[in-house]
Amino acid sequence: MLSFESDYVEGAHEKILQRFLETNMEKVTGYGADPYCESAKAKIKKACACPQAEVYFLVGGTQTNMMVISTMLKPYEGVIAARTGHVSVHEAGAIEFHGHKVLELPQHQGKIQADELRAYLESFWQDENHEHMVFPGMVYISHPSEYGTLYSKQELEALSDICREYKIPLYMDGARMGYALMSRDTDVTLPIIADLCDVFYIGGTKVGALCGEAVVFTKNNMPAHFSTLVKQRGALVAKGRLLGIQFDTLFTDDLYYRISRHAIEMAELLKRGLRQKGYRFLLESPTNQQFIILENTEAERLKEKVVLSFWEKTDENHAAYRIATSWATKKEDIEALLELL
Repeated sequence: MLSFESDYVEGAHEKILQRFLETNMEKVTGYGADPYCESAKAKIKKACACPQAEVYFLVGGTQTNMMVISTMLKPYEGVIAARTGHVSVHEAGAIEFHGHKVLELPQHQGKIQADELRAYLESFWQDENHEHMVFPGMVYISHPSEYGTLYSKQELEALSDICREYKIPLYMDGARMGYALMSRDTDVTLPIIADLCDVFYIGGTKVGALCGEAVVFTKNNMPAHFSTLVKQRGALVAKGRLLGIQFDTLFTDDLYYRISRHAIEMAELLKRGLRQKGYRFLLESPTNQQFIILENTEAERLKEKVVLSFWEKTDENHAAYRIATSWATKKEDIEALLELL
């Protein structure tokens, strides 16, 4: 059975597994105070060209979004996000569960637009009853978006300028950041992200790690006693080395970038093959997520031999399905899928 359901269906890159074996019997301090976490933090700060950054490792994306948002917002504040944002749709209300409302903006192929953000903020502050409302306290974006689309440098600059004007942080969900950075269509780099965002995370779970996300606070703005807040929410990993070793490995010899580039190359190979076969796309994605439109009976036929991710109905007889390549996708898998189509 072929599987293109997501980019975390495989385990971990072999170099990470090798490092686990090599370091397995070492005795190191827990809770992220080990030398591997410290080494990984130094490498990430260097990659971001942000020596003042504060880096913290967490286990998964939903946990990370919950931790960052719930600790940076005041009790009366909410977070602005696209209607299709991960925190809006696919996190089981984790943000609301911790007392903060998700304030939705229209989405444009997964992204929010600066003019609509400004209009929302202006409308809030001009409302004479805003003291009775949820205050907008943060802006959340995903890069790549949930539709595989990318923010340009100009778009990020516009969002960042508005956030600084209104003194609220810009937070980037980077669950698939490696695939964004390695896209041929991007003009955004890790140092640019570090400059324009107040906080973001570098995703490991979907980019070669067994698990793990690296949160980067860029403006000396990590919440006070953040580690204590993490523990209070049940998110502190005793064996912090589990995360440190993985990110130390990913940021050695450009491994993170190299395996991300591979996923992009596999997506490009897939896209060319799909176009040659005449398939229609829901939208143009320059990253590892590709969305094709399938007739319902064809989708049912394919389920016997390949796992794709249902995305949305496009009409009574067709639906969009996501095909996700990853750091581990093989060329033979792409060729086998194209043979089935």
